[in-house]
Amino acid sequence: MTFLDAFVAEFALPEPAVFAVVLARVIAAAVLGGLVGYDRERKGRSAGLKTHMLVSIGSALFVLAPAVAGTALGDLTRVMQGIVSGIGFLGAGAIIKMERGGRVEGLTTAAGIWMTCAIGMAAGIGMEMVALVTTIVALMVVNAVPRIFPSPQHDDGAPRDRER
Repeated sequence: MTFLDAFVAEFALPEPAVFAVVLARVIAAAVLGGLVGYDRERKGRSAGLKTHMLVSIGSALFVLAPAVAGTALGDLTRVMQGIVSGIGFLGAGAIIKMERGGRVEGLTTAAGIWMTCAIGMAAGIGMEMVALVTTIVALMVVNAVPRIFPSPQHDDGAPRDRER
């Protein structure tokens, strides 16, 4: 096999069935992560549409690539553990402790990034229905809970769950 043949083979499309699985899972991750991000974007919150889509797609890729390569389930769960730990650092960067009043902001942003990561991983391993149901429940939580249980106001008049 020549260098060119090896190079072309490396970048060749996989079998149609494998390509369809990859495409379906990545699109599912993008759309579901996008739904969570869009909800935040329309409310003017930080970490919106693009961030959530990228987190979801990236998480799907981290589990999808080893799964397609035939990685054993035990090894795949170690990959997932690494993703959860790593996404924690991204979420931690969104959390800010304000000097005034000692209040903490960004917890919902961090939780949303974490949730979107989990949604992406579920889609990436072929659990698209689990990812869909989780997305719906997450959207219900962020939209219904503030209406059912309104947050008390801070001294400056801002609601407690308001992120700037």
